[in-house]
Amino acid sequence: MSFLFDKMKDAVKDVKGSLRGSDNSNDQTDAEQPQPSKPGKHTHLHTHRSGVCSDGDSHHLHRYQSFAPQREGNDAKWYVDACGYMWAVSEALEKARESIWILDWWLSPELYLRRPPAKNEQYRLDKLLFNAAHRGVQVNIIVYKEVTQALTLSSSHTKHWLEDNDKTGNIKVFRHPDHLPDKQTLASSFISSIKESGMSASKLSQLPGDALKGIYGMNNDTVLYWAHHEKLCLIDGQVAFMGGLDLCYGRWDSNQHSIADAHPGDLNKIVFPGQDYNNARIMDFSDVKNYQNNKLDRKYNSRMGWSDVSICLRGPIVEDLKAHFAQRWNFIYHEKYDVRKDSRYHPLDFWPVRSGIIGHPYDQAEAGSEVEGQGQSQGFRDRMRQQFETGRVQLESRKDELRGRLHHGQGQNYPEGPLGGVQIQLTRSCCKWSHGVALEHSICNAYIKTIRESKHFVYMENQFFITATCDEQKPVQNRVGAAIVERIVRAAQNGEEYQMMINIPAIPGFAGDLKDEGSLGTRAIMEFQYDSINRGGYSIMEKIAQAGVDPMSYLRFYNLRNYDRINSSNAMAQVEQQAGVSYDDARRGHDQKYSQVLNDSQQYGQEYSSQGTGQDDFNRYQQAAQDVQDHAGASNMASGRWDSVAECYMLGGEDIRNVPWDGDAQSELDAFVSEELYIHSKLLIADDRVVICGSANMNDRSQLGSHDSEIAVVIEDPQEVDSYMAGQPWKAKKFAASLRRQIFRKHIGLLPPQDIERPDANFMPVGSPNNYDWGSREDHAVADPIAPSFLQLWRTTAANNTAAFKRVFHPVPDDDVRSWKEYDAYFERFFKLEEAAKKGKSTERPSTWKLGHVVAEEFSQGAEGLREVKEILSRVKGNLVEMPLLFLNEEDIAKEGMGLNAFTKEVYT
Repeated sequence: MSFLFDKMKDAVKDVKGSLRGSDNSNDQTDAEQPQPSKPGKHTHLHTHRSGVCSDGDSHHLHRYQSFAPQREGNDAKWYVDACGYMWAVSEALEKARESIWILDWWLSPELYLRRPPAKNEQYRLDKLLFNAAHRGVQVNIIVYKEVTQALTLSSSHTKHWLEDNDKTGNIKVFRHPDHLPDKQTLASSFISSIKESGMSASKLSQLPGDALKGIYGMNNDTVLYWAHHEKLCLIDGQVAFMGGLDLCYGRWDSNQHSIADAHPGDLNKIVFPGQDYNNARIMDFSDVKNYQNNKLDRKYNSRMGWSDVSICLRGPIVEDLKAHFAQRWNFIYHEKYDVRKDSRYHPLDFWPVRSGIIGHPYDQAEAGSEVEGQGQSQGFRDRMRQQFETGRVQLESRKDELRGRLHHGQGQNYPEGPLGGVQIQLTRSCCKWSHGVALEHSICNAYIKTIRESKHFVYMENQFFITATCDEQKPVQNRVGAAIVERIVRAAQNGEEYQMMINIPAIPGFAGDLKDEGSLGTRAIMEFQYDSINRGGYSIMEKIAQAGVDPMSYLRFYNLRNYDRINSSNAMAQVEQQAGVSYDDARRGHDQKYSQVLNDSQQYGQEYSSQGTGQDDFNRYQQAAQDVQDHAGASNMASGRWDSVAECYMLGGEDIRNVPWDGDAQSELDAFVSEELYIHSKLLIADDRVVICGSANMNDRSQLGSHDSEIAVVIEDPQEVDSYMAGQPWKAKKFAASLRRQIFRKHIGLLPPQDIERPDANFMPVGSPNNYDWGSREDHAVADPIAPSFLQLWRTTAANNTAAFKRVFHPVPDDDVRSWKEYDAYFERFFKLEEAAKKGKSTERPSTWKLGHVVAEEFSQGAEGLREVKEILSRVKGNLVEMPLLFLNEEDIAKEGMGLNAFTKEVYT
């Protein structure tokens, strides 16, 4: 057992790094905290002029001031979108033998990790977890406990569905934080205002700050509106899944992002069952505990596509992810669950392993670090000695157990010496309210340093983009924007070939009509984003221009958008008539059928009767579909070949002008739909060498550390590949280059459509390398991200796609819509039911008012108009579109109709 004691001694030596982030740090007094580094000796990488965190602590000793070191000896794998990622998660869950640890913003037990559900009943998340628990696997889950008046996640359903239906007691679910109003607020008149308002953003902005603080709760002067936003799944302490994807409704998607899911010939081809068919721009999730209860009519409304990136990891980096989870679990246990004395709950016993660490944290005085022995109080050193002695005694008492665990492969036993492999470092945003530790914002530090040190190129994908270049942009505090300005100006001054591309959602929220009162939050976010990018006097582009540099020569912003065609054709009408059942009623029956939660040897949870009304409707529809097919010989209807046309803008897809339709021209015209492709990735790739991927958005909520809790990893792959940068030979790194090229090819239509039923290597967990076709014609087209030929391809594709969508669908935002008056003329008069009725227009046909449909009034009647629309759509390649930087630039977007107070400003940034 001596080697175990040696490892523990090493851990104590590193205590100011790893153990300093443990639960014990919550008990330290200010006097016992290590003192800040002296200005000028160690420079803090974030926003504070004094060189220290705002809580007066610069205790983290590793690069980026992370609690975790950089580690080698890892294996890493990327997943672009959720189809392959969730398949890989299902593989790992199915093989779990000891433990499953999950940390999610939202977890939907009824989520199907493989599609279609009719062929993958055993791969629903709750079934996988119940089966694992039945095998003796210990399942520990932490989910964000939402403000129920503001969000519809129902973490209560997540907890009780999984715990109440698990007969083994092996599934434990923690919800955190609590949002209980204090007694004074409960007794006040403000609580009635909250109940009446339904916690809408517009009402919130009018409430006094003190009332809001009472409602959300206070902890060390922190308003607990903030969320646990990490996405993490750890299997047997060996394999980790993390990134942007929660295991919840609305996230599963394939590379082609089909937004139609109507299958008149066979309901068993449904890909997005129940609540998972979602378009929050039309209606948000509701009643999520009833899986099949989805009111969105998929005969007329599209879903919203979801673009995301996640990763799978194996190796020493998993030790730091385990430490992060165990810290959070134990912090929540002692804060909330210990007093309940429920035998189901107990702290996690975790001993981190010091393997694969690159260098020693005290070998060099990196930014924000300290030399060992400096800035430590006597109390701090005494406590560490006490921790060591306590741990030594505990370790001795458990030596037989630990020896057995290592013998059976349950612990990590890495060889001595350099491990090689991918170099990865865990960074995070957390503090006392979220994690019981002192403030850490190493994610933001990593972003800033990576941007500043980039040589030629930075690509970012993020759900938001709110950042500051200077103090004048308050309330925004994070300074990623300042790093962008500095790097671009330096490139211009030095005559360097340099480009930065940033991809964010067109509408960074889920508002359908931006003029609605309920869209205040989205408008506020959009205003903060435009002020970060190109408005307000201190934005990134304005600062670059003030330095005498043309920002558009170095920096471009983009969005994503796609289209599809809903197969509400004559075939559907024929089957409905023969069955005497509407398609949507039959669809509900399908969802009820696949809502059963069964195990081979044990029944869990609710089971819908096969004789119920819904399933009867399903059976009648299916039989009628078979009869219609047999009678008409409609093979296309049965095969579902054209239930979606998303392949038409992908590599090798059919030309939309050649795709058949069962019905007249007007019905086909009305069947076309478009929607923004929602970017949810939290990704940075620099020089095809460095990747930052995790859960952190580009805003204060995710970057400051004191607000939302986040994790991200910095990945540096030592394996080089020959590439080019600005036409010159360049040594790229395999992981970064393949991920960036895969994403670029998807966005400009140079990837083939994904077959969701034929998994390849990109559907597997780490251990099976990513499948990427190096050297193909399409690979060469995107290999050099700053070559003139590539930039022309990228920008021309974005411009052509933008023009096509504008002509056919009139989406907003748009550069020609610079005032609310122009907004009404361009968008609202076509897509608002009330406006259509006022003008005497039909409110029956989708084209006159249904959000996302073709603006039929812009085209000729009948077949000629349909031909015009298809001709335009045939020019769409991929989903890349230009970001409209002039949208509503003549208006004060957020304050249209009402103002924002200090509290809501902080929430929206």
